[in-house]
Amino acid sequence: MNKLIAIDLDGTMLNSYGEISQKTKETLKKCIDKGVEIVLASGRPIDSMKAIANEIGGMNYFISGNGALVYDIKNDKIIYKNCLEKEKVLEIIKICEENSIAYNVYTDKTIITKSLKFNVLYYHKENLKKEESKKTNISIVENMYEYVKEMKEENFLKITICDENSSIFNSIIKKIREIQGIEVLDVSHMSRKIIKQGTEEIPIEYYYTEVSTQDVDKWNAITFLMEKLNLSKEEVIAIR
Repeated sequence: MNKLIAIDLDGTMLNSYGEISQKTKETLKKCIDKGVEIVLASGRPIDSMKAIANEIGGMNYFISGNGALVYDIKNDKIIYKNCLEKEKVLEIIKICEENSIAYNVYTDKTIITKSLKFNVLYYHKENLKKEESKKTNISIVENMYEYVKEMKEENFLKITICDENSSIFNSIIKKIREIQGIEVLDVSHMSRKIIKQGTEEIPIEYYYTEVSTQDVDKWNAITFLMEKLNLSKEEVIAIR
């Protein structure tokens, strides 16, 4: 019997507008009513994940930062984490700044960015349709390096790097891969999202990767939950 179902969000459970269909909500609630643990797994920060989990209701845990955190919803606390060290974050920021490429820093509380572009623009457009308590927190700052340097007690989940030009993108990623103690997501195609501008649908296309600390993986986070809940692999389904 399936006792835990872990589900990816963007490109899987959510539609191209970042919404959960009514049919999907009803299906998930039926599973929860039968005692199945539904666990959302995404790269999004905690507040964004909370909003989606609350929209579904009845859930106990979610995975944030692509496996960097496991969050206990009922007790409102982090129960597992594997985050980037601040020194690594600053090193990556320096490379991105020197090469004028777009990047964003994800913490457990917010997405830190210099401008509303690429994937952050998508989250911003999502926010315009949501009530305040359900919005993804976005912090726009002028000097990313100094801002992050002065931050205290933050969990750095990941850094996303984006560009429309494949040559520029790949050259910067090559430099970042030389940093020890991090992992860079392999990219083979452009990311594509759709935003609504009035009645018009506008596609956003760009090359995109994520940088995390070593051994950050959704499956490692799921394994933590399996051990916590005393479940075997045969009792778990992961949908991505």
